[in-house]
Amino acid sequence: MTMATLTETNRARGRPREFDRDTALDKALRVFSERGYHAASISELTDAMGLTSGSVYKAFKDKRGIFLAAFDRYRAVRRGLLDARMAKVETGREKIREVLTQYALSSYGDSGRCGCLVVGSANELALFDEEAAERVAAAFAANEKLIADLLHLGQSDGSISGAIEIGATARTLLCLTKGMRVVGKTGRSEADMAAVAETAMKLLV
Repeated sequence: MTMATLTETNRARGRPREFDRDTALDKALRVFSERGYHAASISELTDAMGLTSGSVYKAFKDKRGIFLAAFDRYRAVRRGLLDARMAKVETGREKIREVLTQYALSSYGDSGRCGCLVVGSANELALFDEEAAERVAAAFAANEKLIADLLHLGQSDGSISGAIEIGATARTLLCLTKGMRVVGKTGRSEADMAAVAETAMKLLV
C-alpha cells in the first residue's frame, strides 16, 4: 500500500457517515413524541436514527439540538400536508373543514397515541427553555393566524357568517385542535375525533 493510498484510507475512515437528515429527524420525532423530551435518551435517539453518536453530535451537538431540528422539521411537514389538503377546496369554510379533518385524522390510532410534538413541547419545555418556548409560541401564533385568515376568507366569499367574531373564534378553534391531539393520546376512535371536527364546524354557522 502506498502512502497516498494509506492517507486516503485513513481519511475515509475518519469521515463522518453521510445520512439523510430529514429521514433521521423523522425517526427522532417518533421517539420524542412517544417518550417526551426528558425521557428520551440520546442512545434511544441514535438507535432510532440509525446513526453513531459521533455523527449525531457532529450534526446536532446534543439532544436539545436534535429536538429543535426535529421540531422545525415537524412543523414544516405538517404545514405541507395541510397546505395540500386546503389546496383541493376553494371557500374559507371548506378550508377550515380540511384543517379540522387533518387534526381529527392525527388524533386516533398510532398517530393519536404519539401525540403532537408542539403540544408536548408546550407542556414539557416552554417554561424552562427560552428558545423552545419561542418556537412553541411561534407555532401557536402561526396556527391561530392561519385559522383567522381562513375565517376572513370565508366571510369574504360568503361561506361563513359575517356575525362570527374572528379573533375569539380563531382562538377557540386553536384550543380545540390542540386539545384533540391531547385527547387522542388516550386511544380515541376515528369516529370520536371526526365527530369533534364536525361539531366544531357548527361554530361557524
